[in-house]
Amino acid sequence: MAAKKKSAKKTAKKATKKPAKKAAKRKPNAAFMKAMMPSAALAAVVGDKALPRTEVTKKIWQYIKKNSLQDKKERRNIHADAKLKPIFKKDVVNMFEMTKLVNKHLS
Repeated sequence: MAAKKKSAKKTAKKATKKPAKKAAKRKPNAAFMKAMMPSAALAAVVGDKALPRTEVTKKIWQYIKKNSLQDKKERRNIHADAKLKPIFKKDVVNMFEMTKLVNKHLS
């Protein structure tokens, strides 16, 4: 009988636990939202106005998809055309190294 009382106490304790607090909403990092000027080579793709890094990345992806520059089989690879070649300095670039190469053209 003592075992039954213990299990009843344990279930009562579990029922009285408070729900976990919700995580606070993340604030965007100010460094990503800072408007930066693109170089002349990058301006040919995204425009010559100052843009945050996030917008630059979005515009590059719009350009890549519009011109079908993404590899058909290996979707992570991007084929550089005449406008992207001065930025990437390669014929084929992995999407993960793309942002690293683009950041060199922002000031």
